[in-house]
Amino acid sequence: MQNDVKLIDFLRDRHSTPVAQMKEPAPSQEELEAILTFGTRIPDHGKLAPWRIIVYRGDVRRTLGEQFLALSLQKTPDMADAARQAELTRFTRAPLVVAVVSTAAPHPKIPEWEQVLSAGALCFNMLMAANANGYVANWRTEWVAYDDEALALLGVKPGEKIAGFIHIGSSDFATPDRPRPELSQIVTYAGE
Repeated sequence: MQNDVKLIDFLRDRHSTPVAQMKEPAPSQEELEAILTFGTRIPDHGKLAPWRIIVYRGDVRRTLGEQFLALSLQKTPDMADAARQAELTRFTRAPLVVAVVSTAAPHPKIPEWEQVLSAGALCFNMLMAANANGYVANWRTEWVAYDDEALALLGVKPGEKIAGFIHIGSSDFATPDRPRPELSQIVTYAGE
């Protein structure tokens, strides 16, 4: 399902498709391996690979939804039906979810901040790699990225952090562009 578009055209029109608008098909195993391979071709000062990747697909996504709901009910027992459904479907809205886990840690030469930025670059590169393979993608975190019990369910180790969940699938939804900042509001030219 490759999408042979010029990079300049892609960057001009780049946007994220809402997760609720995603559907099958997801990338095949071969396409997923290409997306992951291309995704990891990012700046990585010191060649530390200060991140790792967890792929969630198939029934594990449904099981995680049930576990997310159970955690949510412990904190909010009187959840509305819509909120319960949101927890159950948190990882089944898209046919494939990929976690980018930051393993950034103190290092004698490489600032931890640069390691964190590398994980963010991996998230964005995966979005572009998914799009280049003809799929839509969305980078999210949500509460499960910040809850210790949810992180344990997701296979995230103590000291690691979720840089993002990359939801990948297909869509025929025409995503409208959102307002973008005017360069005059965000750019300063030093020395002028």
